[in-house]
Amino acid sequence: MKAILGRKLGMTQIFTEAGSVIPVTVVEAGPMTVTQIKTVETDGYDGVQVGFEEAKPQRVNKPMTGHFAKNELKPMKHLVEFRPEEGETYEVGQQITVAEFEAGKKLDVTGTSKGKGTQGNIKRHGHHRGPMSHGSKHKRLAGALAAGTYPSRVFKGNAGPGRMGRETVTVQNVELVKVIEDRNLMLIKGAVPGNKGGIVRIQYAVKGQDK
Repeated sequence: MKAILGRKLGMTQIFTEAGSVIPVTVVEAGPMTVTQIKTVETDGYDGVQVGFEEAKPQRVNKPMTGHFAKNELKPMKHLVEFRPEEGETYEVGQQITVAEFEAGKKLDVTGTSKGKGTQGNIKRHGHHRGPMSHGSKHKRLAGALAAGTYPSRVFKGNAGPGRMGRETVTVQNVELVKVIEDRNLMLIKGAVPGNKGGIVRIQYAVKGQDK
């Protein structure tokens, strides 16, 4: 599986032995607890349900309270499922930590991008602006919205102003620079999606992984 949930703490920089500076994102990852094992016989597919961060009992509804109590586990705030790789085995209650990740490997990091509210077409889609002089009335407007006179309407999906950000975004093949096991920290090269305190999903890169 080689996947884990974490909370983005922010960015900093570290120095290599050669004196080069590397910008890194600090993520507090895990530990995760295996809360349920799903199989083809019982659920129609193989999967591993894991929980991240303990929740207060009064913040959990009755169905989920029963779900955790069934396996004598503490309530968790975040539940996700992963598909196990061939040959991997897990048990309910098992802990998954950053110790399972190796520095130098490539990662795919998924998170929710920062919300930017309603933005114009220039910031949202990178459109060019119009002329700024000679009495121009077309500076930051969207421009022509329909090609010609037929079909006399704006095509669905046309790029224009609207809500920007707060979408699920994945950055691929970012390097895991360092793992600090005793503090459950991962230092990932460059930026990852989301704001400080946001939840991110980290897994070994699907493409471009060095063997």
